[in-house]
Amino acid sequence: VQLQASGGGLVQAGGSLRLSCAVSGRTFSRYAMGWFRQSPGQEREFVAVVGWNSGTTYYADSVKGRFIISRDYVKNTLYLQMNSLKPEDTAVYYCAELLGSFIDRSDPNKYGSWGQGTLVTISS
Repeated sequence: VQLQASGGGLVQAGGSLRLSCAVSGRTFSRYAMGWFRQSPGQEREFVAVVGWNSGTTYYADSVKGRFIISRDYVKNTLYLQMNSLKPEDTAVYYCAELLGSFIDRSDPNKYGSWGQGTLVTISS
């Protein structure tokens, strides 16, 4: 399986970006999928996850109400709509498949098939 993240860039605080994660080589609907982010010198941080059937979503408190995770089963693509961006959202964003139980949704060690990451930079 391959995950290809894209959509990062440089935007001003208060702006929006939509990240995409194209999935190939596996049945897209089989796993819950999540987004993580990592800043220099920091550990990889959970951002959001969506269940295998899109019926369940969870968000980190830091992004709740600003970010929306979704998935398109026709396009085999995971999305992260990011609104009201803040400088502290600056990071490399990664997509991955949740290989463990959904109760482990915020643990990066329970994820696999990580994409290569896409850089998001928010200027103040």
